[in-house]
Amino acid sequence: MQYAQLLRENPNFTRLWLAQVVSLLGDWFNTIALSTLVARYSGGSGLAVSLFLMARFLPPLIVGPFAGVLVDRFDRKRILIYSNILRTGIVLLLLLATSPDRLWLIYVLTILQFMLSALFEPGQSALIPSLIKRRDLVIANTLTSITWSVMLALGAIIGGIVGALFGAAVALVIDAMTFAVAAALIASIQVPERVTQPRRDDQSEETGSFLEGLRYLRNNPAIAAVSLVKGGGSLGNTDTLMTIYATEIFILGVDGQLSLGMLYSAFGFGAILGPLLLNRVNDGSVMRMTYLIAIGFGFQVVGYILLGGSTTLLLVSAALLIRAMGGSANWTYSSVILQERVPDNYLGRVFALDLAFFQLATVVSIITHGSLIDLIRQQIGTRNPLLDALDMPYFGFIQMLGTADLQLLTLGTAAITVLPLLLWLAAIPRLKRRHAAMPAPVMGD
Repeated sequence: MQYAQLLRENPNFTRLWLAQVVSLLGDWFNTIALSTLVARYSGGSGLAVSLFLMARFLPPLIVGPFAGVLVDRFDRKRILIYSNILRTGIVLLLLLATSPDRLWLIYVLTILQFMLSALFEPGQSALIPSLIKRRDLVIANTLTSITWSVMLALGAIIGGIVGALFGAAVALVIDAMTFAVAAALIASIQVPERVTQPRRDDQSEETGSFLEGLRYLRNNPAIAAVSLVKGGGSLGNTDTLMTIYATEIFILGVDGQLSLGMLYSAFGFGAILGPLLLNRVNDGSVMRMTYLIAIGFGFQVVGYILLGGSTTLLLVSAALLIRAMGGSANWTYSSVILQERVPDNYLGRVFALDLAFFQLATVVSIITHGSLIDLIRQQIGTRNPLLDALDMPYFGFIQMLGTADLQLLTLGTAAITVLPLLLWLAAIPRLKRRHAAMPAPVMGD
């Protein structure tokens, strides 16, 4: 199998991959545990859940671009090690959040944790091309994407079970241990000397600054367009909707921990299927991946439409699976294109800006969804007819809520996600010309 061969022939990449495996397992324990704690401590407030999610996404948005400067200027391996060690301590401090009056502590520590994540993510993406050959980039990025998805699927359901049986504290301790193990694995990696790209005349005074990264994107609009793919796919973030569906409508386990784990698991399985299926028609060329990104956007639109018509946990799970197929494929192929086309001395900043655009779209979507969900509650009063409506015929609960309900909110999200699909389709002819004229940077065969 090509994935096993990649891991066998590239031991340094294998260690980086294993570090991703163990840390992601703990991440989903953390996500399930803290999401349900926030919902419990806040009385199920949609805005409170959104604020928690924003605490995860806003810090990388703010510090991410500057983190990219550090990734390009300093030793990427050391940055990955230190970020994992510090996150170990921060997650352990979350054990102090034991009551509603300490809800603020979850927000503060989550912010600190994801500030460090803003260093890790671009550092990992920028390090991968140094550990493998260029021809293996599609396989390597598919593997890392699949790994994220598998650990989401497994970690979410296991995290839901562990949280239901043993409580949030055990889940947080497991998360802290995984960061420590990941740091040890990365410390054992032998990183080849970084490749120095030949500079053009307009790069003669390049200093590695943040503004230089912005200037690079301005001078390379095809790269800039690809760096917007992850952000475009995150318009209409699913996390708030998923948490409300699991903790207030289709409740399984204590505080809906089991149902939330099931929904995250379905999302993870979809993220596995997306790149695996589309890789069957992927020849590895930049233009083929450009067309596959358009298909990925289409999957996302369809997923939201189906989610808007779902009235059972099974239907919600199926809709999230389809939504995740598109998002995972787009994440994989946009990353490969950037790694193939961006010189090594710009990779950290480009990936940091790439993630910053993603975080910006996510934060806007989270705030919007949380506010609209609370607005729905105000319109229907303190009573929760959603729970009463589960025994009604198909679409019965939607009739009770009127026009401002979760279904219409989800269908409105589907309409918004059509925009990046249309923009990408319109941009493909120009991208084709730009990529054809842009030479690939020098790297391994």
